[in-house]
Amino acid sequence: MTTTAPSGFQTGFAIRPDLVVEAARAEDVRTAVADAAARGLPVHVHATGHGQPGAVEGGVLISTRRMDSVEIDPVRRTARIGAGVTWGQVIEAAVPYGLAPLNGSSPSVGAVSYTLGGGLPVLAREFGYAADHVHALDVVTADGVLRHVSPADEPDLFWALRGGGHRLGVVTAMEIGLVAVARLYGGSIAFHGDGTGAAEVAGRYLEWTRTVPDTLTSSLAAIRYPDLPQVPEPLRGRYVISVRVAYTGGAAEGERLVAPLRAIGPALADSLREMTYADSHTVHSDPPFPHAYYGDSVVLDGLDGDLAARVLELTGPKAPMMTVVQLNHLGGALAARPAVDNAVPYREAGFLLRLLSPLDGTDVASVRALYAEVTGLLAPGTLGRSLGFSFGGGDRTEGFHDARTQKRLAGLVSRHDPASLFGGSYGISPGGR
Repeated sequence: MTTTAPSGFQTGFAIRPDLVVEAARAEDVRTAVADAAARGLPVHVHATGHGQPGAVEGGVLISTRRMDSVEIDPVRRTARIGAGVTWGQVIEAAVPYGLAPLNGSSPSVGAVSYTLGGGLPVLAREFGYAADHVHALDVVTADGVLRHVSPADEPDLFWALRGGGHRLGVVTAMEIGLVAVARLYGGSIAFHGDGTGAAEVAGRYLEWTRTVPDTLTSSLAAIRYPDLPQVPEPLRGRYVISVRVAYTGGAAEGERLVAPLRAIGPALADSLREMTYADSHTVHSDPPFPHAYYGDSVVLDGLDGDLAARVLELTGPKAPMMTVVQLNHLGGALAARPAVDNAVPYREAGFLLRLLSPLDGTDVASVRALYAEVTGLLAPGTLGRSLGFSFGGGDRTEGFHDARTQKRLAGLVSRHDPASLFGGSYGISPGGR
């Protein structure tokens, strides 16, 4: 145990707990939870710090980063992963067997926490949410008991933890299914976003998403790149609209499917190609360095070109601060219920719109004001928000689940954590990935 908080990927919000527990095994977590409960101290969880929901003041912070074991069973196509494991570690362990996890876009994100929030994989439209592929979990609940949770053991907790976040306990390990994917066709193609370029690319992209198979997952991103030496020259200082693609079919069919994108016009950059799954992180090329940021999201039943153009106008070069916009195409396997149901909501959604703003030189209040304008514009088609893509807004918990799911989750919290050891009303977890 220590009083020094671990550094994390999110640097925008202070972490000042009363006590930090650097857990190396499940028993350390169990002891920490039991001790916190006895002393009436709230419990927060920290793996890599990507999903930090806001400042941490007081209480006990359990750091799981040392719980980083990965065990692959190539016959059963499963991985048993510790609470501090990153997706990059799981990919590295699975790739030699021709297998892949249902990981997100960044290899440095904590795999367990990402999955508890639902998890939107690189191959989401083909295989569904990461939470759909969880076989079992080990979790310490508020009573200080280490429980093995599966469809047969503690089925209510098994339902809730897969898509409900950390609110019901501290997960120490998880068994997940792997898929037989060794290669994919993917990458990104980037266009000028200045003038009417952003609106045209967004409109053409939305039309294109109506034609692609479920084996193709894609997203559109808009970013005003800073004029800095570390930014690739073709993108430096420009407003860029990119389309990212991940497709498990062959390269020839991939080329045919992306031809309408290339027909949009001259590209600033084009990295579409066949690659090994180990290189799948290059599809999105998320920043690998810690930084300060605020982010939120809206889950949409659909989106048309005119609304998309208005969103890009509000968040583009004329916006009061730099804002990264990402529009994920949903549907496909994401719309299907898994064999064993879970708490992932809004499966009928067509798109997920994500907003993220660096906080260097920008205050949270200004960012929130801009986001309120964007979300107000999209309100008629909004189903809710994504639990896994809210960064810094830990005081806002509304919309993460539909009313029916929320009611069931709240009932389980009342039963398993009546003293609110892991947080207040049901919503985002007090810790993050």
